[in-house]
Amino acid sequence: MTTNNETYVLSEATAARFAREVAKYPADQKQSAVMACLSIVQQEIGYVSRASEDAIAAYLGMPPIAVYEVTTFYNMYNQRKLGQFKLNVCTNLPCQLRDGQKALNHLCEKLGVEEGGTTADGLFTVQKSECLGACADSPVMLVNDRQMCSFMSNQRLDELVDVLKAHAAAEAAAAKN
Repeated sequence: MTTNNETYVLSEATAARFAREVAKYPADQKQSAVMACLSIVQQEIGYVSRASEDAIAAYLGMPPIAVYEVTTFYNMYNQRKLGQFKLNVCTNLPCQLRDGQKALNHLCEKLGVEEGGTTADGLFTVQKSECLGACADSPVMLVNDRQMCSFMSNQRLDELVDVLKAHAAAEAAAAKN
């Protein structure tokens, strides 16, 4: 599939993963696997491109706009390449009242990026997020849509960034060997 000069080819392995997800639903409701298919593509290429949305739509037999609506509704789907570590800081009202915006601002300042930006080294993308469902633990953030971090003071944010940098460096060193 090609859209806006992008190309996405559904590999046999990806099609097999799609088929396993589709099999979980009645045959006439295979569109129900759209979120799983979007997650698979994101795991594969790091984000969901318009071309991959078109490929998913074709695979599931649904209009491309219906896939696009799902992608744009949920913030867990990245529509562009992001840093190795996606840091989503909750800035919803309860977290705002408990320093959520200050945590976001601190991260942006520490990493030298604007909200929504990615560091020059490609390690971090910092974004604000809507409610993460842990208001009592704020400020809260989600790392790579998988790891919830609570009570994120400036010191804890600094420590997290240092740990993630060290992890990336160790992975890079292991890849060279």
